[in-house]
Amino acid sequence: MANQTIMRYQVADYLGVVGTGGDPTFELLGAGVNTLDENPAAQLDTKTYVNDKAASSTIKGYQPQFPFDTDLIKSEKAVMELYKIGRDELTGADAERDYIRVELFEPAASKENTYKARKFRVAVEVASCAGAGGEAIKVTGNLNNVGTFVEGEFNTQTKTFTEAGAEV
Repeated sequence: MANQTIMRYQVADYLGVVGTGGDPTFELLGAGVNTLDENPAAQLDTKTYVNDKAASSTIKGYQPQFPFDTDLIKSEKAVMELYKIGRDELTGADAERDYIRVELFEPAASKENTYKARKFRVAVEVASCAGAGGEAIKVTGNLNNVGTFVEGEFNTQTKTFTEAGAEV
């Protein structure tokens, strides 16, 4: 079996954008997005017992965070949603969105345009909206995990998420 290095473009990111009717639609975080990383941020419980010289650690949980860096492009709905949250200084539930990471390298069996995915609820933290003279405005910050992600599948054509085990 050949070594298959997974490239960044093989992971697609979609943000739930609040529409005028109130129902969110999933928009691709693509054009305008310079970086969008995943930091699982394992939380450790570390102890050194009286009979040990070295500490013992166990993973007690995770606090995922997704740092982003974007160029502000007006035609990109997901980028504008991030900007709007910071511009309007939204807080609490108003600053939360659904966020889906799609593994384009893991197609769903016998389902066209459908791939393995995880759906997160995130609190959007906009750290800055900045740009020097003659440069594009950059919007940077973090998507901070809220709760536990949901496993499932995402259809990139219909932009719909189906929870694992759910009937279609």
